[in-house]
Amino acid sequence: MGFAVPPADTDDLVTKAAAGDSAAMGELFSRYRERLRTMVRLRLDRRLQGRVDASDVLQEAFIEASQRLPDFSLQNASERMPFFLWLRFITGQRLLIVHRRHLGTKMRDAKEEVSIYRRAMPEAATGSLAAQLLGRLTGPTQAAARAELQLQLQQALNGMDATDREVLILRHFEELNNNDTAVVLGISKTAASNRYVRALRRLRHILAGIAEFRDYAGPAAGRGAE
Repeated sequence: MGFAVPPADTDDLVTKAAAGDSAAMGELFSRYRERLRTMVRLRLDRRLQGRVDASDVLQEAFIEASQRLPDFSLQNASERMPFFLWLRFITGQRLLIVHRRHLGTKMRDAKEEVSIYRRAMPEAATGSLAAQLLGRLTGPTQAAARAELQLQLQQALNGMDATDREVLILRHFEELNNNDTAVVLGISKTAASNRYVRALRRLRHILAGIAEFRDYAGPAAGRGAE
């Protein structure tokens, strides 16, 4: 299974950061901060909104990544996962710890709370996904109407196949390419591509069932499966 080619200086920065160069580590992390922030916001349990800030999770992830980077750098460069996917994994694990720390026994059953996929982490909340979609699909609306639309979207998204929904999140919201999506899910690149096409088709069907969105062509219209 192939990995996406990283920026030309990534390996050099990883080597420097692993040797204790804090500026190199800061540069590496800053490149992906906003993508990681998006991932955290999508996967943060809605019961913790207002209590936990994404920046706090990212700070914990930065500290842990700094500590674990020497081990990552010792792996064969041709075999290890791309740096961003490794950093995303670290961040997802920190988010899972935050969930357990704050929710404890209030957490849902592990099968529901944690993604079934390779390198498991909290699943994206369909409420957060619906809010993201609604923000991209509509302009300003009255609060009551917006809340009703978000609820309709959330209920529809809950009915999607979990893997299809995850592929949609990874490709469209977390901006992973097809290769990296396949790595995260532990499936072939062909399967990841097929899943993405199916997920888009299903989302368009969902939106067609909601009057306000019937003219919408899909979040990645014009974008290929690769």
